[in-house]
Amino acid sequence: MTSSRRATGLRARSWPGCVCVRSRLVCAAEKQEEMPLPVQVFNFQGSVEPMQIDADPQEDQQNAPDTNYVVENPTLDLEQYASSYSGLMRIERLQFIADHCPQLRVEALKMALSFVQRTFNVDVYEEIHRKLTEATRDMQGVPDAVPEGAVEPPPLDTAWAESTRKKALLKLEKLDTDLKNYKGNSIKESIRRGHDDLGDHYLDCGDLSNALKCYSRARDYCTSAKHVINMCLNVIKVSVYLQNWSHVLSYVSKAESTPEIAEQRGERDSQNQAVLTKLKCAAGLAELASRKYKPAAKCFLQASFDHCDFPELLSPSNVAVYGGLCALATFDRQELQRNVISSSSFKLFLELEPQVRDIIFKFYESKYASCLKMLDEMKDNLLLDMYLAPHVRTLYTQIRNRALIQYFSPYVSADMNKMALAFNTTVAALEDELTQLILEGLINARIDSHSKILYARDVDQRSTTFEKSLQMGKEFQRRTKAMILRAAVLRNQIHVKSPPREGSQGELTPANSQTRMSTNM
Repeated sequence: MTSSRRATGLRARSWPGCVCVRSRLVCAAEKQEEMPLPVQVFNFQGSVEPMQIDADPQEDQQNAPDTNYVVENPTLDLEQYASSYSGLMRIERLQFIADHCPQLRVEALKMALSFVQRTFNVDVYEEIHRKLTEATRDMQGVPDAVPEGAVEPPPLDTAWAESTRKKALLKLEKLDTDLKNYKGNSIKESIRRGHDDLGDHYLDCGDLSNALKCYSRARDYCTSAKHVINMCLNVIKVSVYLQNWSHVLSYVSKAESTPEIAEQRGERDSQNQAVLTKLKCAAGLAELASRKYKPAAKCFLQASFDHCDFPELLSPSNVAVYGGLCALATFDRQELQRNVISSSSFKLFLELEPQVRDIIFKFYESKYASCLKMLDEMKDNLLLDMYLAPHVRTLYTQIRNRALIQYFSPYVSADMNKMALAFNTTVAALEDELTQLILEGLINARIDSHSKILYARDVDQRSTTFEKSLQMGKEFQRRTKAMILRAAVLRNQIHVKSPPREGSQGELTPANSQTRMSTNM
């Protein structure tokens, strides 16, 4: 009865010319009664829930950073903050603060304007001056927001701009002429230095693409491992400015594979530590930008405090904040204790950021309410960091979820009223958070919504093992049948073709009514 019904169903949906092929297929498979059909695999872990909840697509929302936010109450010492960086990084960070913090906008732009005049970057000077003029005009329209001192921006120094452009052009011509002479003499060391000098000049002018080309060309003229490392660091620096993170990781790997870094020896150990710290910091930034928070934490934790001198990219305080928050979001309790709290090197970084240090210790001591409160207090300052700001919301969510998981892990049941007090939230909001964690499989529990109690599921390991074994057996059986079918199809040279259509290249779909099945005899 079953076979006839199945055959009827096949005839009802068959296309012209398919009956003979089906008969050949049945003969080839030795007329098996049960041919493998398309299989839907379901994951039945634990008992079936009486109510299925459709989870909101929150993950995509979290991964899309908000670039139009405004920070109202920063506690940032702008002068001290800016002094931690040099070169283009100082200008970019000050501009980022000006874009997102109206309270510090004028001050940040004035500092950036005065610093950019030490470089050949005339285009950025004019852009910052334009922003400063607009910001000052906006401030004059709000009486309560007028800063102390003069509100008028400094006039645009056109004489400086013209003379700087001429000086930059003359220097470029001189460096280019010198490089041609070096190539004529065929002295590799001089050619390498010529490319580096050109790269430095382009970087000072703000031409990052040409700077990257010059630094990369120096690779062909490196005669020692030290030269290769220097070339890699230059390329890494410009790639960070360009936010080309795959390039950063590629050149970090190249630098780490050089003999001097791979084999730390004797008197050069101190120099190697300085280079390694720069490489780990750059790799940590790249991993952070790629949302790989655990590898990022491991990179920052490998930095040496005594050799952390990389103001072109980040400061030691950045290492403490980036490494600490990424570790909180991704490390379990044992990893946090072993790699962060007991780390003699990272402790020195944390001394620069006592607030981050206290947050880590509060988290480890299970004082979650005070830990989360301190995180909220420093959130505004974190949102003014150009590399950390896109990840603050995601990191905070992961830290809070990890705190909820650790809080409940030792208990069979937990009173959600007491739990809400411990996390400084309402019971309704806590229930929503726990529901999301249960749906994501991060907490194996059930919620008694009436009594407001969270119960851990009593998992029978013996039954679970049997279920997994049976499921694995069914999967092996399905694969075996599929292999038998494939062998039969190949043995009888059955070939399925589909005419190409727009947007695809000959793919077979059930909706394609013009499918042609042919056999090569």
